[in-house]
Order: sequence, then C-alpha cells, then structure tokens
Amino acid sequence: MPSAARLVAATCLAIIAFIVSGQVMPLMPEGTDFGYFTYVNILIGFLCGWIVMGKRAGRGTIAAINNGLTGIAAMLFWALFVQACWEMFWRAMRNRYDGPFEAIVAIIELGAEYGLILLVPNIIATLLIGGLVTGLLTENASRRWR
Repeated sequence: MPSAARLVAATCLAIIAFIVSGQVMPLMPEGTDFGYFTYVNILIGFLCGWIVMGKRAGRGTIAAINNGLTGIAAMLFWALFVQACWEMFWRAMRNRYDGPFEAIVAIIELGAEYGLILLVPNIIATLLIGGLVTGLLTENASRRWR
C-alpha cells in the first residue's frame, strides 16, 4: 500500500545510491565501462526504500535510525549482488568459467572485491549519515502524513 513514508524512504535511498555511485566511479580501474551502473543502483535504492524501509516506519526515533541503517545495508547488499552477478554473466559469456559452481563462487568473490572498494571514509560517511537522515525523514513522513 503506497504511503508518504514509503515514498520518502524510496526517494532518499535513490538519492544516496546516486551519490555513492558517483563516489565509486573514480575508485574503479581506469577504462571501466559503467554502462547502466548508476541507473541500476538508483533503482535498487528506490526499491529497498519502498520495500524494506517504508513498511517499518512509524515505530519511534530509535527504530527510525535502525530502519535507516537497515535500509542502507539492504541497498548495499543488493547493489553488490546485482553488480557482481552482472560481471559474472559477462565473464561467463567469454567462457572464463569451467562450470556453474565456479561462476557462483565468482559472484561471491566479485561482491567481496566490490565491497572492499567501498571501504573509503567518504563513502562510509555518506552511507552512515544518509542512513540516519533517511530513517529520520521516513519517520517524520510517517507521523506527519498518515
């Protein structure tokens, strides 16, 4: 069921995904083709805000902070998973893997590699502050517009 809290959470996480995507691009190797990287991350942020955060709004300030950090964690998990799956798919199309199990293991390895790239202070600060603000704005929207 649509609500203002879901819309605020989805919009905020989409904005955070856009900002963090822009921060990640310079950290990747030279000549990386990003394609739809930013658009996919924005969509993932929007969906995580709508599905994960929106339904948990309206439970108080501490729960709102936890909700914001949970939304950020869910967005990071799904973004890393989707980007790792996409890279594995392209590598599999170039016959880089001997079997399906090796390709599945590659998803985990690629996700871990991409996760290590995110361990930069400005990205961590953006995610933490963005999660706190998103949680509080979602809670405010839930209280204001029922």
